[in-house]
Amino acid sequence: MKRILVIGCSGGGKSTLARKLGEKLGLPVVHLDVLFWKPGWVESSYDEFRPKVAAAVAEDRWIVDGNFSRTFDLRLPRADTVVWVDQPRRVCLWRAFRRTLTLFGETRADLAPGCPEKFDPAFYLFIWNFKRTHDAMIEEALARDASHAKQFRLRSDTEIAAFLAAA
Repeated sequence: MKRILVIGCSGGGKSTLARKLGEKLGLPVVHLDVLFWKPGWVESSYDEFRPKVAAAVAEDRWIVDGNFSRTFDLRLPRADTVVWVDQPRRVCLWRAFRRTLTLFGETRADLAPGCPEKFDPAFYLFIWNFKRTHDAMIEEALARDASHAKQFRLRSDTEIAAFLAAA
């Protein structure tokens, strides 16, 4: 495992898993949120974002954390391992909400500078709808663009811990 893609719903533990894997395997971690967001929660355009992602995955060794399905075509073919953190909706929603409560106003290391944690109802709605709006698309993309890669679908903290221990 030297090019690992970590995907899944916000609040599921992608960034934490990516960070821990990076520490264990000595791989650099790229958080797509850092590449995508500009200060003040301003979105990058597609034309700005894609070259940044392409440059990150052109490297020989990496862990890339984040969904941004518009860039699956750049990332999935380069990945040798795909880890889909597929926690239950209630877990993702609770963790995202708890994170907001505990880190409100602070900028996390896996976010771009100038993007402090905030209460965002649209974000919680995105999490609520994630499985319905994204699961089938993720399954199709993995079958189409990542059949060459080792694939893991982790559905609980226990499975995440076991994966990390075995890595």
